[in-house]
Amino acid sequence: MDFNKGRSIITKILNYRLTRLGMTQPATPLNFTLSVTNRCQSRCLSCNIWDIYRKEPDKLKEELTLDEIEKLFKSMGKIFFFNISGGCPFLRKDLPEIIELACIYLKPSVIHIPTNALAVERALQDTDRILNIMWSYDQKMVLQVKPSFDGVGKVHDEVRGVDGNFEKVLRLVAGLKALKSRHSNLKVGLGTVVSQFNVDTLPEIIAYAGKLEVDSYISEIAENRDEMHNVTDEIGPTNTDFKAAMELFKKAVWDKLSQKKGLARITDAFRLVYYDLSVNIVKKKTQVIPCYAGVSNVHVDPYGNVWPCCILGNTQSMGNIKNFDYNFNTIWHSERAKEVRTFIRQKKCHCPLANQSYANILCNVGKMKDVFRYLLPARLGGATSTN
Repeated sequence: MDFNKGRSIITKILNYRLTRLGMTQPATPLNFTLSVTNRCQSRCLSCNIWDIYRKEPDKLKEELTLDEIEKLFKSMGKIFFFNISGGCPFLRKDLPEIIELACIYLKPSVIHIPTNALAVERALQDTDRILNIMWSYDQKMVLQVKPSFDGVGKVHDEVRGVDGNFEKVLRLVAGLKALKSRHSNLKVGLGTVVSQFNVDTLPEIIAYAGKLEVDSYISEIAENRDEMHNVTDEIGPTNTDFKAAMELFKKAVWDKLSQKKGLARITDAFRLVYYDLSVNIVKKKTQVIPCYAGVSNVHVDPYGNVWPCCILGNTQSMGNIKNFDYNFNTIWHSERAKEVRTFIRQKKCHCPLANQSYANILCNVGKMKDVFRYLLPARLGGATSTN
């Protein structure tokens, strides 16, 4: 990260803290998530997005077109982290064109694409094309592609609801690692959602992920999200099981922290703080530190609804971009947006959503001290908890 970007982030953090107190208007968010489609081939036990178009097939026609997405991006300004979401993003045929529009208007430093790994060849072809597009605009821009990794062998297939999915994950990871020989700005990740369906097999999952030697491996708890249409489903592990799971992930990160350098090491330090934070949120059922959803982060669904986060979704929508002439700032600075931020500031919600929690840590002085403690050489070999 260059000096100017670092200074810009610090300036925005100060703005976000003042915005949360109602003292100023929010700057452009650092973290922007766009769900490009709700189409999905998976049949996950913890998510019902795949069922939307079975029940409402005509709703597919409401997804934002490429022209509409361009208008949205053009109105936003620069961001830092661009997170593509779905459904499965690679089912969107114009995904590379969407990324190019992001390069032109949003100018992110990091682009992140998760995938269920069911369309292996298409994902590899689009990733190669996307990387070439990104390189033509900014050779420092990083792309991370993160296949879901919710079990080993049949466990993964059962959790994801598709036979043969695990083998496709392995094929995709191998293909992405091969692409790295041509694209230095590609990072290969894995992501595990800890649910009641796989929590008992986590030691095996973590050990197998380590053997795959990817650039990053992250985890978070299965949550009831308006986005996933699973609000009433029982999917999460018990508090005790979740705490034990996070200790396993912390150890896996800690054991390799001294080998990491630069951004990778900083990211893992954030991850260690996040694991402790998420356990506390689940245990205490409240915001342990202030949440900046709808301030530092924003989520736009496939139909143009602007959310503070995917957990609250349409229950706290700020409005639909189509009704505001695709002008993001009109919604971002609206009275409805202020009401949503007040709802969050009053702690009427809580969750350990990883994407948002990292931003909350960044905006919290106490938690940033914990991050820096993990980065100190003297810490290596010491205790692995900030509790």
